Amino acid sequence: MSFETRLFINGEYVESSSGEYLTIRNPTDDTLVSDKIHAASEVDVDNAVAAAKAAFPKWRDTAGHKRAAIMLKFADLLEKNVDMLASLESRAMGQPISLAKRMILGPAALWRYYAGYAGKVSGESFPPDEDGTYKIVQYEPLGVCAGISAWNGTHVLSAWKIAPAMATGNTFILKSSEKSPLGVAAYGNLLNEAGFPPGVVNIIAGGGKVGALLAYHMQIAKIAFTGSAAAGRKVMEAAAKSNLKHVSLELGGKSPALIFDDADLENAVEHSSTSFLRNSGQICFAASRVLVQEGIAPKFIEAIKTAFEKAADKMGDPSLETTAFGPLADQAQFERVMGFLNDGKAAGLQYLTGGARKGDKGTFVLPTVILNPDVKAKVYTDEIFGPVISIKTFKDEAEAIELANNTTYGLGASLYTADVARALRVASKLEAGTVGINSAFATSPQTPFGGHKQSGIGRESGPEGLKEYLQPKTIHINMNVGKK
Repeated sequence: MSFETRLFINGEYVESSSGEYLTIRNPTDDTLVSDKIHAASEVDVDNAVAAAKAAFPKWRDTAGHKRAAIMLKFADLLEKNVDMLASLESRAMGQPISLAKRMILGPAALWRYYAGYAGKVSGESFPPDEDGTYKIVQYEPLGVCAGISAWNGTHVLSAWKIAPAMATGNTFILKSSEKSPLGVAAYGNLLNEAGFPPGVVNIIAGGGKVGALLAYHMQIAKIAFTGSAAAGRKVMEAAAKSNLKHVSLELGGKSPALIFDDADLENAVEHSSTSFLRNSGQICFAASRVLVQEGIAPKFIEAIKTAFEKAADKMGDPSLETTAFGPLADQAQFERVMGFLNDGKAAGLQYLTGGARKGDKGTFVLPTVILNPDVKAKVYTDEIFGPVISIKTFKDEAEAIELANNTTYGLGASLYTADVARALRVASKLEAGTVGINSAFATSPQTPFGGHKQSGIGRESGPEGLKEYLQPKTIHINMNVGKK
């Protein structure tokens, strides 16, 4: 299968001016996928910015229904090419092909959702009253925007960034993750086929230094970043030290799942195992801290042990439709997760399942359950980003909330109970930007996604995601001029 490896700038595929390349290996068996993925240089970044800046005035002034038609065509093309795009994602970072397809069809729906907003961003007006000033507030695009995507959900994260920017008349530069650049590299042909004018959307690849070039760039008006909290801080620092560009950050999580003694046990186990293990636990808002009320803890622990052992049997070659769970994204991610597990074992933590590598090749980590770690243990406090949960028990609602909120993160949470009043009461007290009740949290085009505390600032998806690419302008008109 051939695939695109070049940069997409100003409507054309171009080679990196530096001659630098990224290497991608298949995490299933460590075979070489490509060592010729073009990595952008500073010149390439400047060229992409210049193209986006030149394209901005015309795209901003393009009628909303015309922008919408192009966006809708792009959504159609995502669906038409879902098999090709999913295969590229699977080869690059081990995402099971069945999941990869869903994570492309979801973004197609998001592109359609935001296409509906094109040309419909309204302002406000206020009467003169006694001050004689007629007041207008209008909302305008920011200009050249940039996005830095994480590797665990490339197409979803790209859509969250590019689609609202397109609907509001901005132009865009997307940097893919160095772990998963193949899928979005294929966007260039689809963007052209959809009818996007040259320079409106540009796609580049590269490592952290390319992201830094975008974050520091003086001609970029806004940057949206998804990734680790440490890298997010660097993006914010770069924005502050350059032109004070707008910044939105979707960072890490260490989300809790609260399971009360009246919960549907089978449902709670399903969402704490199969739903959690989706993408091999490499989901930022996955509930990795499972808090169970004492009365049902023995039954839950036995059931989750069985569920995780069964999940291990469904782990395998991600290119097969029958595979539910694949490897971790690459060797570096594998070593990071195994480092947590090995350190935990050395510290005497109790592992109910897993805690080891599956097989003798690839980056597979067995689904792992850790029982009752200390609240200061790294496996409990730090984001592992792998198929690992820890289980602790609680006595009552107050203790559950205290344990849930005892983290520097605040991205997601879920809770399980048959008591609707308790569900809403507890949800309101959880320090998290997203909450799922009686299910693992799932994103929706209609609702915003983002976190509290050190899980980030700003929101993506929903109407709030649209606002991230707009700035208000206030106009006051003196209505007394010319009065006799």
